[in-house]
Amino acid sequence: MHLCYFDENKHSPDSPHFFIGGLLIPDHKAIDFENTLGQIAFNYFGARSLTQANEFHGKELFHGKGNSKGRKLEERVRVFEDVATFVTDNQIPVRMICINVEHHQQKYKYPTPPYRLGLMLILERFAEYLDKANDLGLVFGDYEADEVTGAVVDFSEYKTQGKTPMYFGRPLGRLLDTVYFTQSHHSRFLQVADLLVYMAGRYENKTKIPDRWHEQAVLAAWEKIKASGNVIIQRWP
Repeated sequence: MHLCYFDENKHSPDSPHFFIGGLLIPDHKAIDFENTLGQIAFNYFGARSLTQANEFHGKELFHGKGNSKGRKLEERVRVFEDVATFVTDNQIPVRMICINVEHHQQKYKYPTPPYRLGLMLILERFAEYLDKANDLGLVFGDYEADEVTGAVVDFSEYKTQGKTPMYFGRPLGRLLDTVYFTQSHHSRFLQVADLLVYMAGRYENKTKIPDRWHEQAVLAAWEKIKASGNVIIQRWP
């Protein structure tokens, strides 16, 4: 069994790419992985408890906002570096969808909303990995009140129809039951998905990265993850 976690970013005219994605955790390693992430949290927060006060958020960490307000830049960057080491050392599969929203809306007369399309594609990528691993999976997402019901219904429809409605649709039979949604502060793995999506959204599709040491350090963490050979980014359209 694999546990599949995903999160997404917020796109805007200034940031036109919608990212949704995350990681797959083999269940027999989940306890050890949780302990590792708990240690990373303890090193930063001084506590392991799953509360909002001890939650990793990529945007807040990078900009020193929220529960990272007032923390030293070196300490905040270290979290990105530690998570990159966690992902690469444990050869954790990372799957990501990148939708150029403007191009998608221009290409199709009746474009599927980005979240709905992205969810379908990331479920396909999870199922694709599970096919190769000959395993089953459960899917967990960050709770978004306006998206939960539609996501659960869509997933049910895909399974009932036997595959996703793409031209080369993929069966999702290896994904069991439903898509489970929970608040991200209740799951370290969802928080890792948040950091992965944040780094992808910040550095993918960008040609000019500011030459500040912390920017370069977090970029290096993302490049380290990509260099692991366990990252697949699907770009749409």
